[in-house]
Amino acid sequence: MPRRGDSLETRWTRWPHTKAKHDLLVRYLGAWFPIMGRSVRKAIVLDAFAGPGRYDHGEEGSPILVLNALLEHKDFANWSNCEFVLLFNELDPERFESLEGVLGELRTANDPWPPNVRLLDPQNQSFEELGRQMLDSLKGNNMAPTFAFIDPFGYKGLPLDLVAELVSFPMCELFIYFDFNSINRFATANVVDKHFDRLFGTDEYRNAPPAGDPARQQFLHDLYERQLKQAANFAHVRSFAMVNDTGHIGNYMFFCTRNRRAFDLMKGAMWKIDPSGEYRFEDSLAGQDVLFEDENATGPLRDYLLEHYAGKTVPIQQLVDHVIDETPFHSSQVRRQTLAPMQREGLISATGQQRKCTYPEGVSVVFPD
Repeated sequence: MPRRGDSLETRWTRWPHTKAKHDLLVRYLGAWFPIMGRSVRKAIVLDAFAGPGRYDHGEEGSPILVLNALLEHKDFANWSNCEFVLLFNELDPERFESLEGVLGELRTANDPWPPNVRLLDPQNQSFEELGRQMLDSLKGNNMAPTFAFIDPFGYKGLPLDLVAELVSFPMCELFIYFDFNSINRFATANVVDKHFDRLFGTDEYRNAPPAGDPARQQFLHDLYERQLKQAANFAHVRSFAMVNDTGHIGNYMFFCTRNRRAFDLMKGAMWKIDPSGEYRFEDSLAGQDVLFEDENATGPLRDYLLEHYAGKTVPIQQLVDHVIDETPFHSSQVRRQTLAPMQREGLISATGQQRKCTYPEGVSVVFPD
């Protein structure tokens, strides 16, 4: 019997927000794979809830997208010194059977298979079984740099302590689904507390404002974000909201890393999906040209910098790092899109420049009082 925990068919319709999530995944891995390929001997991608591999109209699921992002990358031939290990897991037997077939077809289509890509046999386990097995196999050693994509249906069987332990090693990153719709509905209902206790790693969700209170959504979001930071020691966490066809947030995708550069890359990918900088995707707007949204429109960043650094002289790298860490913006929006226009307009000046309105290492930006 199926063990899927949802009412969908073996292959189901791909919703617009699912495509947006996969676009984020592919954009980020398109930057992550080259970094790994050039700098480490081994890198792992875990897709813990891989699904059937394709949707009901043949659209590619995450396993194919991940593999193609690697195999079809223009620089792949230069990464022969890095072993890429890919592990796909699906609990439901029917979806697992579909996944096996899809991966087999992809392997055949890429014959001869690259020797530095180790596509492990897909697994048919719960996340908890798989995670514990992976940790036990380490036998006290560190895990290789890992990108863990944890994208289930719902909130069950996703204990924070196991997630945190699995990605507790240096250079491990997490892209995880947070079932906000269900959590918002049940957080103070005392119905599924045993699952929420494990999901959050705390019972603080019971203190959420009552249903209907505008503060409830932010409370639950911020609690999970804080738990991801504290339990797994992630320095950087960024969420992206997926708004369903009813106009409500169905889920958030949380990206977690200890590396500022990785955080910056994912923020850049998120801006490509939502150029408004609100970090959200709406099903109702899928396929439409959204007006008045421009990634180059960094007026709010300009205003923030003028206020935050008023009267200060700030080294450029310190400024860029602060923007990455503490604002919604990413590094590519700082120099040319924000600082250069500000300097041309006389709002700021700079020391150490060899050419006006350029900001290489060694330049400091001077903000007026």
